[in-house]
Amino acid sequence: MRIRSVFDYGEMRREFENSGIDTKFIPIIWKHLFLFLKEQDSDSEEEWDWQKRVPSLPSSAYSLLLSNFNNNPNPNPLSSSLHSVFHSSDLLTSKLLIKLHNGDFVEAVIMRYDTRLGKYGGKPRPGGLRATLCISSQVGCKMGCNFCATGSMGFKTNLSSGEIVEQLVHASAFAQIRNVVFMGMGEPLNNYSAVVESIRVMTTSPFLLSSKRITLSTVGIIHAIKKLHNDLPGVNLAVSLHAPLQDIRCQIMPAARAFPLHKLMDSLQEYQRNSLQKILIEYIMLDGVNDEEQHAHQLGKLLDRFQVVVNLIPFNPIGTLSQFKPTSEHKVSTFQKILRGTYNIRTTVRKQMGQDISGACGQLVVSNNSPGNTMNPLTDIEDLVI
Repeated sequence: MRIRSVFDYGEMRREFENSGIDTKFIPIIWKHLFLFLKEQDSDSEEEWDWQKRVPSLPSSAYSLLLSNFNNNPNPNPLSSSLHSVFHSSDLLTSKLLIKLHNGDFVEAVIMRYDTRLGKYGGKPRPGGLRATLCISSQVGCKMGCNFCATGSMGFKTNLSSGEIVEQLVHASAFAQIRNVVFMGMGEPLNNYSAVVESIRVMTTSPFLLSSKRITLSTVGIIHAIKKLHNDLPGVNLAVSLHAPLQDIRCQIMPAARAFPLHKLMDSLQEYQRNSLQKILIEYIMLDGVNDEEQHAHQLGKLLDRFQVVVNLIPFNPIGTLSQFKPTSEHKVSTFQKILRGTYNIRTTVRKQMGQDISGACGQLVVSNNSPGNTMNPLTDIEDLVI
């Protein structure tokens, strides 16, 4: 029998309404469960008791939860479980391997940043160490990007909204999560309804994440981009562009054939006109493919009419699956200088995080790994578009 997630708001709401129970109790249930899971002993084997853990609900609510949203004899009613955790050698990155109720696995990555690094408005940033969670929306991915390990898995299944939220629940036991980025396994806009519902849950009690601290990354699903702002106002959009020309995009991102570059740019212009938000452009640097000076000029001209932040991403090796080589630091620097100096486009270089545990950008694929190298505290890239 399928185990349903208590954090799946749609299913919870339907069950409560069908049973004549006020849906105002749902966030109360989440609050008690979330606080318990953050503080529980991971080795606890005590069977979950709804009446003991979530007090003052109507008796009919307890019956409903026990019959529809239970995972006993487990010590909690989550539909997923934390299978294993890998920490980078500098402890700035943690990769969570999460087992779903059907036996599939997904990965989520916690990245710890120092928000005091860099400047905002010409002044040092306030704050301190913060954590961003890179979250998965699918098991595998059908986009087939040639530089991404997840694409080698193929597509298996969409996650439910509750399974997406449960990644945040599991991660919150390790860090105070301030930002969430949908940059893990899967193409979020190919699982549109579940992703939208999960973000709405994350911005309500007990999580209370700010919508401007959530970033949704896509290869460019045009029809979904067109409705994104209306459904998720305030959420940041990141576009995996990776090339300034359609033929190069198709070479490294086969799915780009379905989303012609000129139509994608038109949809982004419409999105920006409606949302009045900056767009984060992700651009992976592949040696000899898209990293020459001419490509920088082509990209600058392509983005000239937009308010964007370009994030240049060093290519992370994916073992024998890799057909590309990383761009040299000198070429990355030259590329950045052209975008900044000639086209006045804000351009950053993403620092490597979690490469030693295969938790870096493009490396997420279900496997077992062990720690290795070290890194320094970084500026939180999700602050760039604010």
